[in-house]
Amino acid sequence: MGVQFRQARRYFARIATSILGTVGAGVLGFDPALLRGIAQRVGTPAYVYSANLIRAQYHALHDALKDVPHRICYSVKANGNIGVLKVLKSLGAGADIVSVGELRRALAAGFDADSIVFSGVGKTAPELEEAIRAGVGFLNVESPAELDALIAVARRIKKLARVGIRVNPDVATETHPYTKTGEKTAKFGVPYDEVVAVAQRIAAEPLFALRGLAMHLGSQITDVEPYHRGTVKLLELVAALRASGIATIEALDVGGGLGVRYHNEKAPTARAFADAVAPPIQQAGLALLCEPGRYLVANAGVLLTKVLYRKHAGGKEFVVVDAGMTDFVRPSHYNAHHEIVPLQDGGRPEELVNIVGPICESGDFLALDRKLPAVEPGEYLAVLGTGAYGFVMSSTYNQRPRPPEILVEGDRYYVARQRETLDDLLRGEVIEPTTWYQGGGGGSGGA
Repeated sequence: MGVQFRQARRYFARIATSILGTVGAGVLGFDPALLRGIAQRVGTPAYVYSANLIRAQYHALHDALKDVPHRICYSVKANGNIGVLKVLKSLGAGADIVSVGELRRALAAGFDADSIVFSGVGKTAPELEEAIRAGVGFLNVESPAELDALIAVARRIKKLARVGIRVNPDVATETHPYTKTGEKTAKFGVPYDEVVAVAQRIAAEPLFALRGLAMHLGSQITDVEPYHRGTVKLLELVAALRASGIATIEALDVGGGLGVRYHNEKAPTARAFADAVAPPIQQAGLALLCEPGRYLVANAGVLLTKVLYRKHAGGKEFVVVDAGMTDFVRPSHYNAHHEIVPLQDGGRPEELVNIVGPICESGDFLALDRKLPAVEPGEYLAVLGTGAYGFVMSSTYNQRPRPPEILVEGDRYYVARQRETLDDLLRGEVIEPTTWYQGGGGGSGGA
C-alpha cells in the first residue's frame, strides 16, 4: 500500500500543481493518505478545505495591494462555512454579503459590522432594518426604489445608515452568461447615468452617510482590463459628485470575482489585479475595497466521493459514485470542468469514463468523457477546486442529506459542519396538521 500511496501522491501533486502552480500545490497540504483517512472516518461525500491555502491566497492579494489603503471583503456566498469565515476574519478580512442570513453568519464568525458590505437587488425592509441596526459599514443601494425603502426604514427607526451606491458601469466581461453582472442589461446596480441623482437624494437625508461607490462585474473574471475600465468610470462619477458638492466618498468597492484556474484557464495574478485598479484609486485619495470569494477558497477545497459501481452501456464506461449534482452542481449547471483525482494506486492505465452520481437526472455527472486511471468500487476520488460554490449550492433533491464540511489545519482536521440526517430533512414539516386556515380573510378552524 505504501507504493500505491506514493504513486497516488505524485499523481495528485501533478494535477494540483497544474492548477495552482508550484507554490499553491505545496501549500495545499492534501495528500491521498490524509484524504482517504478523512473519507473512512467521516464518510462520503464530504467537502474538505485547507486553512493553509486560504491563508496563502489572502496574503498574496493583501501583499499585492500594500501600496493603497484597502480591505479585502470576502464574498460569503462563495463558501459560508463558519470555520472558513473564522480563518478569514483572523487575517483581517471584511465580509461581502447579499442577505441577512449571510449577515448573521458573518457576525457569528466574529466579523465587525463596520467591515461588512451588503449588496443585492432585492433587500427587503426587514433586511434593511436589521442591517442598519447592526451597523453595517456599507449598505449598497441598487435602485431608486430600494432607496425609497431605505429612507422609510431609517426615518422610522431613527438610526444612521452608512450607505454606498452600487453602480452598473456597463462594462463587459468574458465569463459565463449567468455570472455577468456589470453590463447595462443586468439587473444589478444603479444605471450609470442615474448615479448622481441618487447620490444627491442620499446626501439630502440627515440619517444617511454616503461613504462609497461600488461595482460588481461578474464572477470568474480572467482578464483584469475590465476592472481598470470600471474603476476609471467610478472615478469619473466621484469627480462629478465632488463637483456637485458631495465630497463624502471614502472608498471604491471594486467587486467582481477574480478568476481561478480549474483546468486550462489563464487566471489573473493578484499583482495584475492590483496594477489595474490600485494606482488610480490611490491617486484620487481613496481607499479600495475588493470582494474576492472564489479566488480565496476555490482551490482550497476538494470533494471526496466513493466509487459505488462500474457499468458499461451504450459504448460508454460509467463510474457511478456517491456524490452527485445535489452535492456539487457546477459541472451540470455551468458545464464546469473540475479535475478528478483517484486516492489510491496512481500507476494504473488511464481509461475514458463518465463519472456520474446517483440522482435521477441524465444531467447528474461530475465529468463526461474524462481520462482517469482505472478505479474500482470501494475506492475514493477527490474532485478538485470545489471550495467555492460547492456546498453553498448543494440541495436535498431526491431527499438526499447534504454532505459534511471538514477543515484541515496542517495534519489535523475537524468536522466544521455535520452531515445532515434523514431526520433533518423532515424537520419543520407538518405530518399531522392541527390548524387549518380558510379563504383569504385569516379565518381558522381546528383539524
